[in-house]
Amino acid sequence: MGVLKLEDMHYTYDDYKLWEGNWELMDGIAVAMSPAPMRIHQSLASEIIFTIREQLDECEICEVLGEVDYKISDDTVLRPDIVLTCGETNEMYLVKAPEIIVEIISPSTAHRDEKYKFEIYEKEKVKYYIIIYPEELTAKVFKLDGKEYDKQGDFTDESYAFDETTCNVGIDFERVFRRFRK
Repeated sequence: MGVLKLEDMHYTYDDYKLWEGNWELMDGIAVAMSPAPMRIHQSLASEIIFTIREQLDECEICEVLGEVDYKISDDTVLRPDIVLTCGETNEMYLVKAPEIIVEIISPSTAHRDEKYKFEIYEKEKVKYYIIIYPEELTAKVFKLDGKEYDKQGDFTDESYAFDETTCNVGIDFERVFRRFRK
């Protein structure tokens, strides 16, 4: 009889909700999140949340949230950095695909955000996926076109209007990145 290894375990949401610390659950595999994000990560997240939130005054069904659980299935729970969700009714975690998800890259999460989460968000039909690169002060914006993401561009000084969201928000990336430029 072999030794049971951690990577052989298959966890579910019932296990996940009992854990201490910051975790994500990917296809039943427990993935520890990095230590608290660096200050630039937190500042960029705050800027983006503020930018989107100030556009939602007339929209009563959408909200922008930071680091909320998105339960995709019983064995996959992700915690995006920022989401714009509309019409969500579950109080514990998100169950509907958000309209926009933003992930802010760090060296330890780059592969996970660029590949694994990209594929999951695309499959779950998240309308827009934005990957922010803090060191380059660049945002890659992807828009769901049918079944797959179409890259809209790399944004540093430009604005982008998310015209297929319920509340038609936009982000002025020049404004978001302004205070971080040297």
